[in-house]
This record gives sequence, structure tokens and C-alpha cells, in this order.
Amino acid sequence: MAEPLNWIDGAWVPGNPPIIGPVTNAAWMATVVFDGARAFNGLAPDLDLHCQRCVESAHALGLEPPVDAAEIMRIAVEGIQQFPKETELYVRPMFYGDEGWLMPSTTKFVLTLLDHPMKPPASSFKVCRTTRTRPTPMAAPTNAKASCLYPNVHRMMREAQGRGFDAAVVGDANGNVAELSTSNIFIVKDGRVATPVTNGAFLNGITRQRTIALFRENGVPLDERTITFDELDTADEIFGTGNANKIQPITQYEDRMLQPGPMAAKARALYMAFAETNGALANFA
Repeated sequence: MAEPLNWIDGAWVPGNPPIIGPVTNAAWMATVVFDGARAFNGLAPDLDLHCQRCVESAHALGLEPPVDAAEIMRIAVEGIQQFPKETELYVRPMFYGDEGWLMPSTTKFVLTLLDHPMKPPASSFKVCRTTRTRPTPMAAPTNAKASCLYPNVHRMMREAQGRGFDAAVVGDANGNVAELSTSNIFIVKDGRVATPVTNGAFLNGITRQRTIALFRENGVPLDERTITFDELDTADEIFGTGNANKIQPITQYEDRMLQPGPMAAKARALYMAFAETNGALANFA
């Protein structure tokens, strides 16, 4: 695998260089936001949306971004082009509080490119319910892709993996399905797709939004609505959408064995066709 490449203070630096010290605000106060886009085969679908969301996440945490979305995109494309075209990259822009005690007074920007292959769509992906829940918008910055939210994710993952599963299905404060531990969730029943309606409990993923739009553009019936955990027991298909693996069919929920279904396959085909048509790096240069 290729060595990571990082944009730090206006220059490309390989490896995993230190970027914060013991009195950096981010180290004390968890003032860190990031985003994750994908680049593969000369494509970077929705790169512009990921860059813009990173800026919006920074503002949600009270950070003042020193670069805008267009500059993040320019830097990302420059870095992506330094890898072989076939490398499956995770593109991670990040802002963090640098100076300041309780409140950050300055903000730093770093962009990292990681060689991180995507899972094949037919690979096993087993999930179970977790006892943890997503926080409410009044209790945490759920409108940001913020690092401070991830210790709760880690607790979910440890719980699920301790039971022999790969990831968890997470509820909201009302006891309904919110998402998977690191991605959004869709279910299929009798040919109709449903996904939890955004209620502030979880991040409205960019791959989620793209999947919804592509389904609707292609005449697939889809509802954004409240989904109960009981519905997972009878769903014909369950699949996740997220940056890491794009569309990932779920092959087991609790003790229910599932097969990758036609709707997950359709979602992936539509997404990859969109990426081929709209995701060329030249579009973002």
C-alpha cells in the first residue's frame, strides 16, 4: 500500500507526521472536524460536496476555516494526482483548534490522502443492535462530522465486535432506527425502499443523499420516514451507504441471515454510473 500523503502548512508531507502538541486546543477540547471523500480510477464523486461539508462542520464547532471549499478541492485534486490512478484513496480534509484554552482562537487545516481499498460489495457484513444511542442535537454537535462524536461510535463498535459482528445498528433518543455505527441505513420491503428520516440524530450522509436522489430519478419508490427496529426483523434487504464502501449489503442482522439483494445492487450500479459521468477529477480542477 502507498504511504499516506498530507498537506500541512502549504506543503506535501508523507507518512504520519505529528501535528498537535500537548497544549493544542484540539488535544484538550476535541475541537476537530473532518470529512471523507473517495477517489478511485480517476474519479472523485461528490468531492465538492465533501469539501463544503467540512467547512460547514468547522463553523458548527465554532472554528474559523483558513481555507474555503474551493481551495480544499484544489489541494485534494493535486494530491490525488500524485497516486496511481487505480489507487482507492480516502480523502480526508480536517480542521482543528490550534491556539486557545477553552475556546479555540485559531484554526489549522490539514488534508490527508490514505490508500484505503473499498470492500467488495458481496463481502460479508454482519450487524447487530447496540445498547448505545445517538445523541440529540441539543446534547452534541450532530450537524457536524466532528471527532468528539466518535468515542460513542467506538463503544458501539466494541459492543458489536465483542458479539462477533462487524458493526451496529444504532437507535435515536426515541428508540427508532437512526443509522449504522459508521454509515446510513436503508431497508427494502416488497420492492419499496425506506431510510430513516433526518431528525438531527445522525449526519445526513452525502452518499445517502446521492442514493436517494438516484433512486427517485430512476423511478424507485422510496420513503424517508421513521423506521422501527421491528421492521429490521422482516425486511427483504438491508444495506448501508457511506463514504468508506459506498453501497454495502448487509448479510446478517442479529440471527437473521440475508442475501445481497437486487435493490442494493441497483443502488451500487446507479452510484457507479453517476461517478463515471460526474466524478471525473477534471470536473474539480
